[in-house]
Amino acid sequence: MRVSREKAAENRSAIIEAGAKLFREKGFDRVSVAEICGEAGLTHGGFYGHFASKDALEAECCDSAFADKVAELTDPASVAAMVGRYLSTVHRDNPGSGCAMAALGAAVPQREDLVREHFAADIGRYIDAMTAALGGEGGAARERAILLVAALVGGLTLARASKAAPELSEEILASLHASADRLLPAGGARDNAA
Repeated sequence: MRVSREKAAENRSAIIEAGAKLFREKGFDRVSVAEICGEAGLTHGGFYGHFASKDALEAECCDSAFADKVAELTDPASVAAMVGRYLSTVHRDNPGSGCAMAALGAAVPQREDLVREHFAADIGRYIDAMTAALGGEGGAARERAILLVAALVGGLTLARASKAAPELSEEILASLHASADRLLPAGGARDNAA
């Protein structure tokens, strides 16, 4: 049975959304095409009508996961609010809806070129958006944006890795809040913590 173009586009979007969530939750290698299609409410039979390979899906899922996060970065207040959400136990405990850099960054170097290229471009777009949202361009503003992104991603990764020691995990998040405050314009991240 042939589906309309609109329905095909809807199915494709559902696969990307499900894949982006599952890859962030479980990693690239622990998720099958069948599982992604099932999460999207579809059978996996039509998967290759939408994507040339699982690698192609991984690349598009990375793009999708970053796109929403980039769109949130509009001005210093939006960055401060994002930092508050980012350094929360809710984000730490729910990687499927969170940051692709923290969830997948360590696995990307072992992926195919297509995934590595998309992920690198996505990181570049995120840093560009962070730089602009903090009110600058190039030079010191870009350096501050890179430092903030690296601190957030690295800190969240450590907080997730130390969840078996809850006090340490929460100490890491709290310490990062204090550091992020120094990198943000007046108001800081703590004022916007979720």
